[in-house]
Amino acid sequence: MTAFWTEADFDDHELVQLVHDRASGLTAILALHSTHLGPAAGGTRFWHYPASMDAMRDALRLSRGMSYKNAMAGLPMGGGKAVILAPQDRAKTPELLAAFGDAVDALGGRYVTAEDVGISEVDMVAVSKRTQYVSGLPAQGSGAAGGDPGPFTAIGIYHGIKAAVRYKLGRDSVEGVHVALQGVGSVGGGVAQLLSKDGAKLTLSDIDEGRAAALARDLGAETAAPDAIMGVACDVFSPNALGAILDDEGIARLEAPIVAGGANNQLGRAGHGQKLADRGILYAPDYVINAGGIISVALEFLSRQQGQSGDINEVRKRLAQIPDRLVEIWEQSDKTGVSPDVVADRIAQKLIGR
Repeated sequence: MTAFWTEADFDDHELVQLVHDRASGLTAILALHSTHLGPAAGGTRFWHYPASMDAMRDALRLSRGMSYKNAMAGLPMGGGKAVILAPQDRAKTPELLAAFGDAVDALGGRYVTAEDVGISEVDMVAVSKRTQYVSGLPAQGSGAAGGDPGPFTAIGIYHGIKAAVRYKLGRDSVEGVHVALQGVGSVGGGVAQLLSKDGAKLTLSDIDEGRAAALARDLGAETAAPDAIMGVACDVFSPNALGAILDDEGIARLEAPIVAGGANNQLGRAGHGQKLADRGILYAPDYVINAGGIISVALEFLSRQQGQSGDINEVRKRLAQIPDRLVEIWEQSDKTGVSPDVVADRIAQKLIGR
């Protein structure tokens, strides 16, 4: 692994730690971007990377995004991320999760982890047996926050899509609005179900084409192949899979006036947000629209630290504020001519003292 501090995505991270436990087979990267507002919070990704530097880039980008996401959501949390380098067969053992929990605990509360791609609520319960610095644990009783953050992320994205449709298209309802969703897992599938209830027209795609087809049957939606979804003519393109899809090629393929979805790090590089703006495409900055999950798990963790149960109504209240933040960004972008992603970055950087 080459020097990570020479990477373009290294952004004065406070800590970047490589953890290797030979006995369990754990190899992980823990990246803390900022603790200016509080302990660095962000999920753990379990993924097989073709090259180790791909994992490092993911950890660096995702942890920075969490700093911005938590700041913009008004949470007293910094930004961090963990990436576990999964073997090719993606085998995950109790010993590996225990070793990872020990690595988190060794940071003494500077990092609070939760679920992300490849990690489940059950996995977080296993990790919590080794450290208290875990969120996304099962809710304790009715009306309590907690559990899988995916559905809360989906609710926030749903609110954000409706705000984008209102802002760009002047429509107060998504009834009849055509939304093309890339990825229909925990988050994208939840977004699709919420939009379907409101009468939106949906085109679904997923690398698991069987999953997309099954959900399409349930919702009366259409499907598109994974390599075709970005070119579907629609009102909203909603990316809800992995990131960096909005590069030169991807942006050129878009046939939608709005991009609003839950994938992290959607823009390939700096400047791609401006390319969207140049095409007249309204972009919802990813870490603003997809903050629902971290809002849920952060409030759960903070409440538990005080010996209380997180209030689900407080989570819902904060999810409903996501559209207001997006509109503020879009209005400032229109006023200044600066693309929405840069507007959001500048606000977030100020909030974390940078």
